Amino acid sequence: MERVRIGVVGCGAIAQVQHLPFLLDLAEEFQVVVVCDVSPALAEYAAQRFHVPKRVTDYRDVLSSDVDAVLLCHTDPKTEAAVAALNAGKHLFIEKPMCYSIEEADEIAAAARGSGLVAQVGYVKLYEPAYQAARVEVAAMDDVRFVQVNHLHPDNSLHVGQFRTRRFDDVPRHVVERAAQAREKAVRDAIGDAAPDVRRSFDIVSGSMIHDLYGLREMFGNPSRVVSTNTWAGGSAISTTLEYPQGHSCVATWVDLPDLWDFKETLEVYGSTKRVVVSYGTGFSRVVSTLTIHEVDAGGAAVRREPAMSWESPFRRELRHFHDCIVNGAAPLSPVSSARDDVSLIIDVVRAYADAGPITVQTL
Repeated sequence: MERVRIGVVGCGAIAQVQHLPFLLDLAEEFQVVVVCDVSPALAEYAAQRFHVPKRVTDYRDVLSSDVDAVLLCHTDPKTEAAVAALNAGKHLFIEKPMCYSIEEADEIAAAARGSGLVAQVGYVKLYEPAYQAARVEVAAMDDVRFVQVNHLHPDNSLHVGQFRTRRFDDVPRHVVERAAQAREKAVRDAIGDAAPDVRRSFDIVSGSMIHDLYGLREMFGNPSRVVSTNTWAGGSAISTTLEYPQGHSCVATWVDLPDLWDFKETLEVYGSTKRVVVSYGTGFSRVVSTLTIHEVDAGGAAVRREPAMSWESPFRRELRHFHDCIVNGAAPLSPVSSARDDVSLIIDVVRAYADAGPITVQTL
């Protein structure tokens, strides 16, 4: 099997808990030759813990090495590094959120088209066996009437604390300031000079509720309209109603519950005789997501099914898919080009609250 030489940029919690362990596990597919973090101590720690021969603190040093591909999971925004990677001839895996503004999305997509390389977004929920099975069930429904998303989110530290992760306070001040300035510009380009609660909502939808939005897009296509968005608790709770061309609506809710251990994220699709429910685990867990189907059989009896799901982690599945795209020419399941619609929808969801009115969704 052809091995892909890969560099990982960003050695924070998601890299330590998910990406680096699975890259090592997939040793026949990948060889991690360099890790990069702006924290010198964290780069050294990650290199030692995950047996990586080289560590650097500047992503440009990764791009100048002989890697075939890069995995970007560093602090946002990632646009500069993503475009530079593609221009340097490296295949790209970029963790969500890909970016904040439409301009950034177009820049990354243009670089991907120009390079002819694989450019995949880390949309891990698409690789959940339960979600993929749910798509088949929903496709067989001819009368979807209502869709509901509930995302009740504890503080990540409650779950990250179950793993051995490290962080260090040694990032140079000028690096911190430069990253903050770049992030501020990207957010302003997306939503303008927004009020604090609007800004908080935008951060949440971009960083976490994005999982629910791209799952909806893959299952139903783009919505035609954001009917309304409401936020409360200083912008840390959001509920939005999306209207779809097929005639149904979706109510999607995300609520910050920082001190509550239990994580809950569900996608529920209702028809007149069938209900399909996906229950996800937190992105920092190793639990198997579940699928429950309620329906009425031909004899009129109520039936409940819970199909057994693969135990393979969706993080591992998406890395294997990335390898397949690079080595065998498979089409990316989550290409950067499709992520533009998600970036646009996030902005529309937040605008529907800020402007107190419905938004007609514009797509390419």
